[in-house]
Amino acid sequence: MPGEAPILPVVELIEATKTFGPVKALDQITLRVARGEAVAVLGPNGAGKTTAISLMLGLRTPTAGCARLFGRDPREPSSRERVGVMLQESGVPATLTVREVLELFRRLYRRPLSAGAALAAAGLDAEAGARVGNLSGGQRQRLYFALAIAGNPEVLFLDEPTVGLDVQSRCAFWRRIRQMVEAGKTLVLTTHYLEEADALADRIVVIDRGRIIAEGSPAAIKSQVGGKTIRFRAPGASEDDLQRLPGVRRIHRAADRFTLYATEPEALLAHLFQAGLAITDLEVVGISLDEAFLTLTGDRITEETERGN
Repeated sequence: MPGEAPILPVVELIEATKTFGPVKALDQITLRVARGEAVAVLGPNGAGKTTAISLMLGLRTPTAGCARLFGRDPREPSSRERVGVMLQESGVPATLTVREVLELFRRLYRRPLSAGAALAAAGLDAEAGARVGNLSGGQRQRLYFALAIAGNPEVLFLDEPTVGLDVQSRCAFWRRIRQMVEAGKTLVLTTHYLEEADALADRIVVIDRGRIIAEGSPAAIKSQVGGKTIRFRAPGASEDDLQRLPGVRRIHRAADRFTLYATEPEALLAHLFQAGLAITDLEVVGISLDEAFLTLTGDRITEETERGN
């Protein structure tokens, strides 16, 4: 309505550039996150996503451009107390119990969650009396989550939150995060589990070489790439011959099982059958977020993963 003040984004980067000596980690990125939105920031290792999150949190300052939390400098205490952050590793005293650490963190905030609510949300009720040093990797990850939500934040930053969790625990974690977003929390997520971004994010931002190269809903990201995935077994088939078929973007081979990423699957299937290959276990499915991501960023993430980066 006329006269109403515009709604400001809760998290914002405006033409943000960050350099480290001769290296430009971010190059004029503009990114806005609305209240109640769940945004996943994806990219290969070294793409700039961690730098972008550091600017949003005020842990680093932009070389050019600016960052805003709730319309203010993210370094201001009034902004920071409204944010919860879950990093991949945190310095938590190993000799304290889970409840003791949680109570310590709660006292840093004016309107925290109760210890019981934070423990329940993280699935740590049974471990409340356990010492931090005795926790398993998965339990420690859940403790970091409990600490991130201890202050009852309006915005939650999660950096690789389900590393070390088994499949069952990961699915339970996703349910809790979706409930929080549905209750009005804002989420900024970084993850290498692309199915996690697909499950949690309203919007995905793909960063590569310091710039945003794609942005949209998970469905929109997939549609940008288009095409289909064709999987089959073909003993004796040549990967080089398959690569030369029209419409093949990329091939993955595991023994005699091939996965072809194709722009025109119907034409490609026709050529496969004409080639007289002994094809079995044929599947044709829509492209996944993983496959869209690899197409957008190339094979750098695969190479880096194999190197252990």
